[in-house]
Amino acid sequence: MALKARAAQRSNVSLARRAYNIRRKAVRMGAVQGQGYVGQALGVADILAVSFFHAIDFRPEEPEWEGRDRYLLSIGHYAIAFYAALMEAGILPEEELATYGMDDSRLPMSGMASYTPGMEMSGGSLGLGPGIAVGRALGLKRKGNPAFVFTLMSDGEMGEGAVWEAAMSAAHHRLDNLICIVDFNNQQADDASTTVLSAEPVLDKWQAFGWFAQRVDGNDIPALVAAFDAARACADPRPRVIICDTRMCRGVPFLEQRESTHFVRVEPDEWQKALDALDAEAPQ
Repeated sequence: MALKARAAQRSNVSLARRAYNIRRKAVRMGAVQGQGYVGQALGVADILAVSFFHAIDFRPEEPEWEGRDRYLLSIGHYAIAFYAALMEAGILPEEELATYGMDDSRLPMSGMASYTPGMEMSGGSLGLGPGIAVGRALGLKRKGNPAFVFTLMSDGEMGEGAVWEAAMSAAHHRLDNLICIVDFNNQQADDASTTVLSAEPVLDKWQAFGWFAQRVDGNDIPALVAAFDAARACADPRPRVIICDTRMCRGVPFLEQRESTHFVRVEPDEWQKALDALDAEAPQ
């Protein structure tokens, strides 16, 4: 089925509602373990909703379908958000949500391709996703497969030299089937990413490496839709990147206000409060 037809088939639920559902599932998984990278999940939910329900082609019933667009999660600790998206997309059953992070679960705390349907790569040390994406994109080109390769990475990863080696390689090989998405939340373990090692001016850097680059509000769904459409439609034979400025803990105001949100502290009595905050602003 063509991409537009498949997207239309999924469009009976709004993208805003999909993002809300992803946020809610992620919070519920966090409550199972009493911890998790919930701040990142809340921030990136709009990107994942637009990715799975507008931008990429896949078959929920056939995760290994050869014609699928590959979607690589470079930031393995965002797995809680990715599992929520896979459940919302029908690739994983929602019943498995209650097993998050448990022994023998298909939902380990860091993404593992060997465990989880729909997980294209195992996440660990940051900075690996773009290089793997280059290899996947080049392989698809050589096989004559028209599928796209997407890789979701973080702003902190741009401090890794391997990212820029991959960026240079992608431009050299004219990989117009590669779309990189950067979740720019300006947070990493030690401090703000712009304080630890700033990548600014980030748009100029990617353009200088030969990429078609855009920068948008990553919590603005119409802006994301337009950016993904422009990335796929770009006629230039070069890779594409979308830098998405997001807000950690988006949708749960009392968590957004926490001083530290990289591994946000959520007290036992606050998980339900977080769900209530999401429900209070639930879209149709």
